Order: sequence, then structure tokens, then C-alpha cells
Amino acid sequence: MEDFEERVRQALDALPPDLAQALKNVAVVVEDENPREDDLLGLFEEAPYMPAKVTIYRRPLEAAFGHDPDRLEHEIRVTVLHELAHYFGIDEERLAELGYG
Repeated sequence: MEDFEERVRQALDALPPDLAQALKNVAVVVEDENPREDDLLGLFEEAPYMPAKVTIYRRPLEAAFGHDPDRLEHEIRVTVLHELAHYFGIDEERLAELGYG
């Protein structure tokens, strides 16, 4: 789990500085899996009066890409970027057009 969390931190640290500075009141957390959808890789949640939350799900990412450490690292980064894009208002359709769908 620590190695996975470190990869998520590295993905966040690799954000361009202007993008990272634009993130306000958002938490990025790692959980084992989503209790309702066990194959979900990540989730963006936003509620009034609460910080936004990006959750990265370890088990489905490791199950799909854990056989290849480089691919796992890439997919963690893509998942982090995908969920953070929702924070900035980018919808699923536009993410697919950009190759993050």
C-alpha cells in the first residue's frame, strides 16, 4: 500500500505548478476499492460546504496493471489526472477526446 500511495504522490508532484496551485480545497486519498463498484479506478466527489475529494482505488488498478510496474505507474497518473480534470469541470466526453477517458 505504501508503494502505491507513493506513486499517487509522485503523480501529484508531477503536476505543472500552475495546475497544482489552482487546486484549492480538494483532498486526494487512496482506498482499496469502491464499495459499490469494485472495478472503479477513481472517483471525484463534490458536495456543498465540503472539500472536493478525489479517491484513487488501489485494488482495481493493481489487478489490471500490477503485472507491469511501468504501466501501473502510468495508469495511476492517468487516473489522478482524469479525476482532477473533473475538479476543473471537464466532463467524461471531453476527457475521452483528450485520451483520458
